[in-house]
Amino acid sequence: MKNNYQKTILACFIGYIVQAVVNNFAPLLFLTFQGTYGIPLSRITLLVTVNFGIQLTVDLLSVGFVDRAGYRASMLAAHILAAAGLVSLAVLPEIAPDPFAGLLAAVVIYAVGGGLLEVLVSPVVEACPTDNKEKTMSLLHSFYCWGHVGVVLLSTLFFRAFGIRNWKWLACIWAIVPVFNAFLFVRAPIAPLIEKGEKGSSVRELAGRRIFWIFLLMMLCAGASEQAVSQWASAFAEKGLGIGKAVGDLAGPMAFAVLMGSARAFYGKFGDRIDLDRFMTGSSILCAASYLCISLIPSAAAGLIGCAVCGLSVGILWPGTFSKAAAALPRGGTALFALMALAGDLGCLGGPTLVGLVSGSFGDNLRIGILAATVFPVLLTAGISASNDLLLPKDSLY
Repeated sequence: MKNNYQKTILACFIGYIVQAVVNNFAPLLFLTFQGTYGIPLSRITLLVTVNFGIQLTVDLLSVGFVDRAGYRASMLAAHILAAAGLVSLAVLPEIAPDPFAGLLAAVVIYAVGGGLLEVLVSPVVEACPTDNKEKTMSLLHSFYCWGHVGVVLLSTLFFRAFGIRNWKWLACIWAIVPVFNAFLFVRAPIAPLIEKGEKGSSVRELAGRRIFWIFLLMMLCAGASEQAVSQWASAFAEKGLGIGKAVGDLAGPMAFAVLMGSARAFYGKFGDRIDLDRFMTGSSILCAASYLCISLIPSAAAGLIGCAVCGLSVGILWPGTFSKAAAALPRGGTALFALMALAGDLGCLGGPTLVGLVSGSFGDNLRIGILAATVFPVLLTAGISASNDLLLPKDSLY
């Protein structure tokens, strides 16, 4: 039976690559959008806000409709919307009266798909009959990192070979990935997240448990710890360290993504020999140390090393929190995974926002902004300890 679900797990791995394409392809073209359509960067940055805002909304709304529609139908819809949005990115700006409105509509379409994927992929993998779910979950989330790296590298090679003027063809090529994966999900077996005859927890039932709120806090801090440095790494390398953009992007964001994926792949391989709580605690402490390295040591080399180490340290935090919550709240169902995704996405927005606001208050000093964000790994460490105190063996959560 486990062998039958290998196809499902593979499709979920590709599902996270699809989400990486959705989130990271358009930002590579922001300057192209500015030059081609005459759109100011102040409006183009709205595309990022809308993308993640729509995904947050889908996270919240999915509690009410995913169980009714079914996981297979919802997963197929997610992939179709992702593909349609990518194709629309190439088509709608050319036919819409306002090119920006066309871009915005395309982003809305694929953001709905991306939000659905974030809610659906983890519970589908969690429901598969695997021996070590924490290992599989960590390996699953590593594929988002590899997808991010692949989008940047393959798109860069395409632009160098065929010219950035042909980006519309590349958007359509990337749309093939979700179309292919949709066909995989048509036949892939999907195990029920809740045993037959049982009912998943409602939002109200989950909200009545202290442990649930601790997991939400941990998830928010995991997302914030990951994105507070990731989103600002390129700007920090250029402005804070005085490094050229090409070198800065490779040594900053790319190194961050590669090491984050490596940490998840490492736990995915050896997780059965490693205590998850200790690994997460050590990673949180290392994350705080990397923030201090970036913000307090006045050296370009130390700053870049800090960015890379931060990627290594945050790798386990998001999938590890998912695994702990699923194990502690076995009847959490779709509501649990949707609200965890919502908290994680709020962290992904809140972390970079805190860095930006604090930096702006101190004359655009990114070092001080990143120093302020140290609060997130510190809170996450406290959350791990608090969750373990509540999950005593004699306690019954249900």
